[in-house]
Amino acid sequence: MLATPCRLLGWFVCACVALGASSSLLQAADAEPLTKRIDRLIDAKYSGPRAAQADDAELVRRTYLDLVGRVPTVAEVREYLNDKAGDKRTKLVDRLLASPEHPRRMAEAFHAMLMERRGEHEEWTKFLTTAFEKNMPWDELARHLVDPRDDDEALRGAAFFAVNRLSKVGQQETDYPGLTRDIGRLLLGKDLACAQCHNHLFIDDYKQVDFQGLYTVFLNTAIRTDEKFPAVGENLMTKPIEFMSVFEKKPLATGPRVPGLKEIAIPAFAKGEEYLTPPDRKTKQMGVPKFSPLQELARQITSRDNRAFRENIANRMWWLAMGRGLVDPLDQMHAANPSSHTELLTLLADEMLARKYDLRGSLRELVLTDVYARGSAWDAKNGGRPEPATYATAVAKPLSAEQMYHSYLAASGPHGENAHDAKALRERFTKAFANPPKEPEIEFAPSVKAALFLSNDDEVLRLTVRHEGNLVDRLTAIDKEKGADAAAEELYLAVLARKPTTDETAEVAELVKKYKDNRPQLFGQLAWALLSSTEFCLNH
Repeated sequence: MLATPCRLLGWFVCACVALGASSSLLQAADAEPLTKRIDRLIDAKYSGPRAAQADDAELVRRTYLDLVGRVPTVAEVREYLNDKAGDKRTKLVDRLLASPEHPRRMAEAFHAMLMERRGEHEEWTKFLTTAFEKNMPWDELARHLVDPRDDDEALRGAAFFAVNRLSKVGQQETDYPGLTRDIGRLLLGKDLACAQCHNHLFIDDYKQVDFQGLYTVFLNTAIRTDEKFPAVGENLMTKPIEFMSVFEKKPLATGPRVPGLKEIAIPAFAKGEEYLTPPDRKTKQMGVPKFSPLQELARQITSRDNRAFRENIANRMWWLAMGRGLVDPLDQMHAANPSSHTELLTLLADEMLARKYDLRGSLRELVLTDVYARGSAWDAKNGGRPEPATYATAVAKPLSAEQMYHSYLAASGPHGENAHDAKALRERFTKAFANPPKEPEIEFAPSVKAALFLSNDDEVLRLTVRHEGNLVDRLTAIDKEKGADAAAEELYLAVLARKPTTDETAEVAELVKKYKDNRPQLFGQLAWALLSSTEFCLNH
């Protein structure tokens, strides 16, 4: 390889409504945009110095990554940088949210969040894509996860969430506890794993009955074998589950219940009257009981009475936009681990309910706040960098494997249809950049595996070899027509969505002069170096 010594850069409900406040004041507070209420509540918690607002280049890159899952093209960056309209940010956000790329981005983000790299299935992908194309309300989506039905071909893939977790591996027992834990973690923000056999030793809020109330529902399920697509069926439930603490040895029992809510009564039916559709051994159909614990659990989890449900999704949407949850970790919501901004979480959760769990609308409000638009750079003159929970600076977020894949192609392309095997390359990006199965993808964790992939994968390296119309081809032509400085600008706009610094421009010019006889190879290696940099791998 040629020597390339590039120096890479490595809700204001301030419930200060006194008793007897006038209705006009209340109306004024209600009329204040949600974005402003969010910013007020963030600023009210921290009085220290803050980072300056992000410049247009940093903000346009961040917005593209968060809303459509890729870096912007050179033309898209230039269009935003050259736009002098005062409302250009709002127009950009609305355009990206309306684009066909946004449902794909959300489906990929929620796949990683909900499945945690346990596997993929075309029916599951179809379900998530359809849900986000329709902007399905979160409570409806969650009900499909808990109680998947097969009457809609586009939505039946929701069953993969449970089927994947219930599929036996070798001689292992069916992981009913794991499915129970994940419903608690991902839909309620509560990791109840350590409450299976006794009350949680360290978290007073988590009780054994909380785990068992969910567990009895999933213990009553099984993977259906009468269909080729993922499907879950239920056995008859006739009585509560019996359990006892390993410490107290006192017999206890519970029917289906959601933590903090009332136990669901199990109805009794006359013998022979238990089923809507009786089981059929010939077709291997499990039958459809008149009492469906899954259906009742899905209703209770997503009910207005269940504050944990809406606080959990509000917290996760905040994390998706800001890079850190108001409650951190995301699945540790309890009294001993309060939100960094309690009033804000209350606001966002209540707004989620009031807006009927509109995830697209929720994300729009978040990315139009001032806190979202803060820069990531910190001036040392202001002292030490503030803690992430202050949101005084933007929190750097790792690009997901999917964002890396789409961004790598967008930055180095365009590429012809036959330039690479898209499915195979995407799978290799996932293997290189995704966390191991069952590990939440929260923080930036560079790995030797990812570095070796970028350095040695033939398909990846081929993307930075000159092909008609791709980045390397354009750089070569621009250098010939306009010079090295123009080529440097194109390179940095394409990969990092910003213009190069004076030193970076000079460095490119020096290298072009040194390797003037082999410029396509030089530009390929410069592009590869920037595409492999920490700056490219982070959303900052």
